[in-house]
Amino acid sequence: MVTTQRTRIKICGITTATDAAMAVEAGADALGVVLAPSSREVTLEDAEKALAVVPPLVARIGVFVDADPGFVADAVARLGLTGVQFHGDETPERCASAPVPVIKAFKVGTTFASTAFEPFRGAVAAILLDTYVSQRSGGTGETFDWQTHSAALPGWAPLIIAGGLSPTNVAEAIRLFRPFAVDVSSGVEERLRHKDRLKLNAFAAAVRAADEEDLYV
Repeated sequence: MVTTQRTRIKICGITTATDAAMAVEAGADALGVVLAPSSREVTLEDAEKALAVVPPLVARIGVFVDADPGFVADAVARLGLTGVQFHGDETPERCASAPVPVIKAFKVGTTFASTAFEPFRGAVAAILLDTYVSQRSGGTGETFDWQTHSAALPGWAPLIIAGGLSPTNVAEAIRLFRPFAVDVSSGVEERLRHKDRLKLNAFAAAVRAADEEDLYV
């Protein structure tokens, strides 16, 4: 059977227009700006500058953690966001009322249960799996137990894999999960808050190589 699956690439933690341009040139399908307390947090002003160079067909995602709905709406309008990523304890009702499609992040730890997804059926556009680290909402640079959690995932929403991805391990994640998209931040940084052109290109090349492996199955 021939599969036409192409894994989308989401580069998160964008802080400058230079990094946004490099990510687009590397082949990013979506860029994420963190609008929540984080080492990669940006103001609306800085996010607006960073995303100004992004072409129309590249998705713009704002990352929030239990944010006020008014702030989310303002960010969507001001930045032209095409989607939002909720990384906190947002309810299905909160997700369903968002002004644009929602990616809901779930933090995977040793006690994670896939039943956590079901209440969000119909309320979110995609599910993102990230690594649980106490007192951290994301951007940990750590992977979760892929082998344990690669089975019995819901088929009713596109799956995005995050948490500790890099050019050296993203192919393995794609082989295990066959996700709709992969999300990377620290794994393509030169240093905190600054992306690295070579790592961006290497990450994108690794994703495409993994897709090629799955061309005929």
